[in-house]
Amino acid sequence: MSAAVKVAVIGLGYVGVPLAAAVAATGANVVGIDIDSEKVESINAGRSPLRGREPGLNELVKATVSKRKFHASLDPADGANAEVVAICVETPIEPSTRDPSHKALKAAISSIGPHLKRGALMTIESTLAPGTMESVVRPALERASKMKVGRDLHLVHCPERLTTGKLLHHLSELPRIVGANEPVALRKALAFYKRFVKAEIHSTDWTTAEVVKTAENAYWDVQIAFANEVALISEELGVDAYRVRELVNTCPFRMMLIPGAGVGGHCIPKDPWLLVSPAVQTKPELIPTARSVNDFMPRRMARLVEEALSAAGRKIKGSRVAVLGFAYRENTDDTRNTPAKEMIQELRRRGADVVIHDPHARTERGYTINRDLRITARGADCLAIVTAHDAYRNLDLKGLKRTMRRHVIVDGRNVFSGSDVVKTGWVYRGIGKGQF
Repeated sequence: MSAAVKVAVIGLGYVGVPLAAAVAATGANVVGIDIDSEKVESINAGRSPLRGREPGLNELVKATVSKRKFHASLDPADGANAEVVAICVETPIEPSTRDPSHKALKAAISSIGPHLKRGALMTIESTLAPGTMESVVRPALERASKMKVGRDLHLVHCPERLTTGKLLHHLSELPRIVGANEPVALRKALAFYKRFVKAEIHSTDWTTAEVVKTAENAYWDVQIAFANEVALISEELGVDAYRVRELVNTCPFRMMLIPGAGVGGHCIPKDPWLLVSPAVQTKPELIPTARSVNDFMPRRMARLVEEALSAAGRKIKGSRVAVLGFAYRENTDDTRNTPAKEMIQELRRRGADVVIHDPHARTERGYTINRDLRITARGADCLAIVTAHDAYRNLDLKGLKRTMRRHVIVDGRNVFSGSDVVKTGWVYRGIGKGQF
């Protein structure tokens, strides 16, 4: 594969942008295609459209765009004659049924399919429910391109393994799984991914790759659910789950994770459902139960707010709650499946007036994000910490106390030591912590 190979990346989000920039940095000519004109304009101006702290990404986008190795477009026809096409679009679940939704995936394949050259490689980086490559991707690609997979076109599944805040690092340093069902596809995929992946690349078939990606996120979800359930038990018993975790992990081969206000992101809340979706004869129980535990945590946060306000002599109805953190992950702008939304909705159902602060996330319909923390806290009865942004670790509690109506902190991310906060005159409650 020549250095100046043409590559098209479909979908310029948290996967597509770092992938496109990293590939362009190897000397390839990369076009990024998206339906969002703001993203396209931002990239063509040399700026990453992703906000939050992403070490090196903005600089890499700027460098590759200035060298004319990377540009963005709204027109799929600009991907014509690409030797490699990477699909990096969302693969959500239907909220009511939890079945996979293939709308964006099919649209991406349909848009680029007519422009594919014979012999091109298509790699699906999006996470897929097991069986999707065979039942959805291959037929959609053959319909759109009017060519045969395995003869005229080559198709692999190489699911991304990225985490916001570490996109470029994970892109190059984490091992990758390439699912290929024929040798030419595998050879082309290995040549492409070895351009920028420094870690091992493991080969397998389509379906195994699908199971691996969904299983690795379901594994994480189950482990988080265990930590959250221990946290709920610890609250009831009046002990500190974070100290419990610390002591549990002194035992060899134990790795209890950190409990918290809820699980968010594009992957973990949905990938377990993708994994269990094709299971007809098997009746999965552990994975759906873990999902239920983790989905409960934002509602537990709302209940803690009500309990803490009551301890401060204030009913939740008519109270003013300042929610600190709207992104699901600290120091990023990523709000996909953020637990903050469920918590805010629950607080509103209980009659609270909710104001939101986040140093990175943007306003969305129904959720106005404030940037000024002091203004957000003015007249509030409670500070509810949902995201452990660095900005919250050194809060001026003395100054905030002067502007607030009641002095209550509900800590969903172990940002503060409860005993220290209580000594300064605050009512404090936290996920996984007994009353102080």
